[in-house]
Amino acid sequence: MDPMDPMDQKRTVKTSKTLSRILRHDPGAVGITLDAAGWVEVDALLAALARHGRRLSRAELDHVVATNDKRRFAYSEDGRSIRASQGHTVEVDLGLPAATPPDTLFHGTAERTLRHVLAEGLRPMSRRDVHLSADTETAVKVGSRHGRPVVLAVDAAAMARDGYEFRASANGVWLTDAVPVGYLRRTP
Repeated sequence: MDPMDPMDQKRTVKTSKTLSRILRHDPGAVGITLDAAGWVEVDALLAALARHGRRLSRAELDHVVATNDKRRFAYSEDGRSIRASQGHTVEVDLGLPAATPPDTLFHGTAERTLRHVLAEGLRPMSRRDVHLSADTETAVKVGSRHGRPVVLAVDAAAMARDGYEFRASANGVWLTDAVPVGYLRRTP
């Protein structure tokens, strides 16, 4: 597969979206089961996809994992299993250890949700965790997916001092259970 070919790029994006849906939200759609930490054997995933009309070679899967701009997927150390790095709506325990966050983290949201967020804070909604980034550029991209973006700064240092736990996923996304309003401020 030539990543420069526009058709291959379209297939890569489509495959990434399919994998996100399956590995984060609906493994049963192709008849697989994730283990408690969200892993599934690569061979089982590829066979299940093929049974459902989505043939994918290991080389193509490797390409999707390696080129995904958000590094949504990770292989196990032995390369025999794969999982989504975060963003699950199905029950999984990624086993990420608590980590000391940067003093400030960022969250991108749509302007239309700002009033609600500033009244109730950040909650995971249908996901397992609130997702935060270490830079404003990523937060802008995330907020742009749902409308005009607004970036919120999170006083992560104060949260950590107050006992809130943070974890860093394999792709650099910071995760926490919730962010109360008092730790949020809108960036200019």
